[in-house]
Amino acid sequence: MKLHGLTAWELRLRFQDGSAAPADVLSDLKGRYQAVEEKVRAFARPPHFEEDVSGSSSGAGALQGIPAVIKDNICRQGDPTECCSRILKGFVAPYDATVVEKLKKSGALILGKTNMDEFAFGSSCETSCFYPTRNPWDLGRVPGGSSGGSCACVAADETIVALGSDTGGSIRQPASLCGVVGMKPTYGRVSRYGLVAFASSLDQIGPITKDVRDNALVLSVIAGHDGRDATSVDLPVPDYLKEMEKDLKGMRVAVPREYFVEGIDPEVREAVTQAKAKLGSLGVTFGEVSLPHTEYAVAVYYIVATAEASSNLARFDGVQYGLRVAAAPEDASALIGMYKQTRDKGFGAEAKRRLILGTYVLSSGYYDAYYLRASKVRRLIREDFDKVFKDFDLILTPTSPTPAFRLGEKTDNPLSMYLSDIYTISTNLAGVPAMSVPCGFSKAGLPIGMQIIGRPFGEADLYRLAFHYEQNTSWHKQKPKL
Repeated sequence: MKLHGLTAWELRLRFQDGSAAPADVLSDLKGRYQAVEEKVRAFARPPHFEEDVSGSSSGAGALQGIPAVIKDNICRQGDPTECCSRILKGFVAPYDATVVEKLKKSGALILGKTNMDEFAFGSSCETSCFYPTRNPWDLGRVPGGSSGGSCACVAADETIVALGSDTGGSIRQPASLCGVVGMKPTYGRVSRYGLVAFASSLDQIGPITKDVRDNALVLSVIAGHDGRDATSVDLPVPDYLKEMEKDLKGMRVAVPREYFVEGIDPEVREAVTQAKAKLGSLGVTFGEVSLPHTEYAVAVYYIVATAEASSNLARFDGVQYGLRVAAAPEDASALIGMYKQTRDKGFGAEAKRRLILGTYVLSSGYYDAYYLRASKVRRLIREDFDKVFKDFDLILTPTSPTPAFRLGEKTDNPLSMYLSDIYTISTNLAGVPAMSVPCGFSKAGLPIGMQIIGRPFGEADLYRLAFHYEQNTSWHKQKPKL
């Protein structure tokens, strides 16, 4: 297999025995990029293949010499950080996000930024101001979103590992649709310092990789307390690579009936059912449970997330950074006119939709009726999970109700698009960790993922289940034919 098709841990072994060097990997990835990027469009702008790799194969860092990419909403000093939005055109990050600092310290080689839905508003990677990213398994279909570029980049072997952000499923849903492994850590496990905020009480940065071992490796690098993020939790980071090796004997996994109702694609249901059977043969015991407030999750999410987004994105007004559009001649006030013109020309249709909705639910007379009530139901959703975790170690569900849908299929139907995240939203509202792992393919050859949900800061248990499942299946070894 060519170097671009290997995992980080496989490359580390090559570096150790001298059969490959980081410069070889970069050269191989450059060739891969030139061969497939025009089809996939995973990057927001051309990557850097001229990284200084001197000494990078002999260092002691966990990701020494390993190429990585980051989503376009994560700051890297000296690089454009535009969130794939016209309103941030030309903004260059003046500092590194904490996760970028940690990647660099581990020896990773950061190639560049990946495409995404504008400000992470989307489930298909079609709202980017640049172009839509395409699914490597079927170029006529979406990769999912909003971290579609990062997931497509990993699936197409244009990088070795990637980072994305997850506010309502933005790592896990595209990971499922692209056939890769995606982890949303517990809220507070990974620093958000340097992540352009969408919804501050929901956002988390996480790893996207070709297999479970790589995912555990990357999370072990980026996790941990950061005093620059007030929501970062000061808890020790387990040795995920060691913990995932423990056997599954005695592990109890819950299957919520609300996740297997009308609307789920029969092929998705069958793939997850088969995965459950495989885990049962490995010693896992299952029980059916109820998460009764699941039906309210989408409504709660699109109140809480849009309210926080309207507040966070108020700063993009043309004054300090990014796009500035002069007031129209008919505007009475040059300043107010500049605000109006900049935001009108700078934000795309989906961003405007969410900002208007969020401003409305926070407005006088509606705050109690919408935002306050949604916050109370959010608490009930968290309590549903707490009750299940009294008796079970993990929860198993589908990641997405369907395999990848066609480009343009849902762009004119926002509600249909929002329902793409119906299985992933609850975990963001509850703040618990969840990951997507490949578990099969549809008859059309499209990847299907299963979602594993755990207790707060229980990522080690998720990796344990995922690793043993992966070791006994071969879904993750299959590659798209580009």
